Amino acid sequence: MKYMMFVCSDTEPDNDPTELPDIHKWVADNDTRGRRLTGNVLAPTTAATTVRVRGGELLVSEGPFAETMEVIVGFDLLDCADLDEAIEVARTHPMAREGRLELRPFADLSA
Repeated sequence: MKYMMFVCSDTEPDNDPTELPDIHKWVADNDTRGRRLTGNVLAPTTAATTVRVRGGELLVSEGPFAETMEVIVGFDLLDCADLDEAIEVARTHPMAREGRLELRPFADLSA
């Protein structure tokens, strides 16, 4: 089952003084196991462009859609057996302590 894992910042990171897991090791481990299909870090929100159409008119604005302290800073596309495995993959990601990870399954549009 495929999951989009949004990697987000958080205004309340974990204060545990132990060293964070190494992101390069996390990527290599999950790539080797075939659980991570792709992923990347995103440019800062200052580089965002928001596109909307209202009443047939194109509205383009600089910056993110939502004004929020927490932002999506990256993503990983996961292929896991089930939600439990996806949660385990997310649990070991360094941003599980520094930020937050949102797991969202892909919709089944065949129904």
